[in-house]
Amino acid sequence: MSHMHASNAELLHAVDLTALGARLRAARLARGWTQTDLAGGEVSVGYVSRIESGTRRPNLAVLTSLASRLGTPIEQLLLGMSATQYDDIRLGLDYAELALETGEAVDAERQAREQLAVAEEASLADLSHRGRYLLARALETNGDLDGAILELETLVASAPGPMVITGGIALVRCYKETGDLSLAIEVGERLEARITDAGLDHCDEAVLFAVNLAGTYIRRGDLHKASRICAEAVRRADELGSARARAGAYWNASLVQAQRGDTSAAAPLASRALALLSEGNDARNLARLRAKLGELQLQLDPPLIDEAQRNLRRAREEMSASSASEVDLAATDIRIAQSHVMAGEPEVALELTGRAEEAAGPRAASVHAEARVVRGQALAALGRGADAHASYTEAMHILTAAGADRSVAQLWFELAGLMEEAGDLDRAREAYRNAASTTGLTSRRSIAREVPTGI
Repeated sequence: MSHMHASNAELLHAVDLTALGARLRAARLARGWTQTDLAGGEVSVGYVSRIESGTRRPNLAVLTSLASRLGTPIEQLLLGMSATQYDDIRLGLDYAELALETGEAVDAERQAREQLAVAEEASLADLSHRGRYLLARALETNGDLDGAILELETLVASAPGPMVITGGIALVRCYKETGDLSLAIEVGERLEARITDAGLDHCDEAVLFAVNLAGTYIRRGDLHKASRICAEAVRRADELGSARARAGAYWNASLVQAQRGDTSAAAPLASRALALLSEGNDARNLARLRAKLGELQLQLDPPLIDEAQRNLRRAREEMSASSASEVDLAATDIRIAQSHVMAGEPEVALELTGRAEEAAGPRAASVHAEARVVRGQALAALGRGADAHASYTEAMHILTAAGADRSVAQLWFELAGLMEEAGDLDRAREAYRNAASTTGLTSRRSIAREVPTGI
C-alpha cells in the first residue's frame, strides 16, 4: 500500500488522540514495558504519558521511533490495524461504489454496510464517512429513502467539509424525492451557509450543491430564486472551467425555462448541459439529463417524437446500468409511454405504464398518478372512454396524497382538461381548484362589513 506511507503525516493530523494513546499504551503493555522503558533516551517519560492520555499529538518522527522500538507498524498506531487491513476496507468500498454505478444496488448496499461496520469499529473516520455515503446512495437507489435520509443526516453532522457537500447534495435530493420541499430547502440553506463559512464555496462540488438546491426551488415554484441561483452558478462554473459544474448549472437553467412554459428556450440549454456532462463519467446524472431532454422534445410545438424516443430509450438503458433510483426508472418509462401515445401506439403505452408502476416505490405518489394519466390517455386513444375516465379518477385519488409542488400542480391542471374532455365537469372543476391551491392560490372574497349607524 504505497500511498499509505506517503500519507502518514495526514493520518497523524487527523487521528483521534484518545484512540492513538490507547493503541500506544496497549502496544507498550503487550511488551511488558513501563513508560520509562518506552521513552528510552529519546523523549521524556512525561511526553509518553501525555501521548497515552490523549493530550499530546506527537510529531511523525517521534511516533515512527516509538513504533519502531515497540516493533509495531506505525499504521497500527494510526489506524488501529495494519496497512493491509486498511487496504481491504478501502477496496471493499471501491467494490461497493462500482456495484452501485453499474446497477447492482443490492450488492452495493451489502458491501457498504459490511465495510462501514469494520471501519467504525476501527475508528477510521475517513473510511466510515465514505462507507456511510455509499450505504445511503445504495438505500436511495433501492427505494429506501427514509433509511438513506437517516444515514445522510448522520454523515453531514460529523463529516469534514468536502464530504458535507457530497452528502448534502444527496440529502437535499432525498428530501425532495419524498416531497418535503420545505425541509429540503431549510437543510440546503443551512448546509450552504456551512460550506461558505468553511471557505469551500468556490469548488466544483459547491457549485453542484447550489444548482441542486435551485432544483428544489424550481419544484416549489419559486422560479425567480432558482433563476438567480442558476445564473450565479453558471458564473462560478465558468470561472472554475468545470464541465460538470457548468452542466449542472445549464441543466437547472433549462428546468427554469421549462417551468415558465418556454420549452423552445429550455431544450437548447438541456442539450448544452448534455454535451458538457458527456465529457465526464457521471452515468446517473447523464442519463437523467438525457431523459429530461427527451421530455422537453415531446413538449415542443411540433413535438420531436422520434428524437425524444431515442433520447428516452438511451436514458433508460443508461439508468439500468447505473445508480439511478427506482423513481428515475419509473418516470422515464412514463415519458416513453407518453411518446407512444403521441405516436399513435397506445397498446405499447399501456404496457409501459404498468411496468412503471411496478418499478416505482410506494412513496412515489406523483409517479403513480402520472402513470394513471398516461394510461388513461392510451385507453382513450383505443376508444375505451369509460376505462380512461376511471384511470383519470384513480390518478386524482392518488394525487391527493402527493405533496404540493409545481409538478403536482401541473398534473392537476392536465387532469382537469382530461376530465373536461371526458365530460365530467364536476371532477374537472375539482382538479382546477386543486391545481390552484397546490400553487398557493386562494380565493380573495370581499368581506361585508357592517355600516356604522347613528353617526
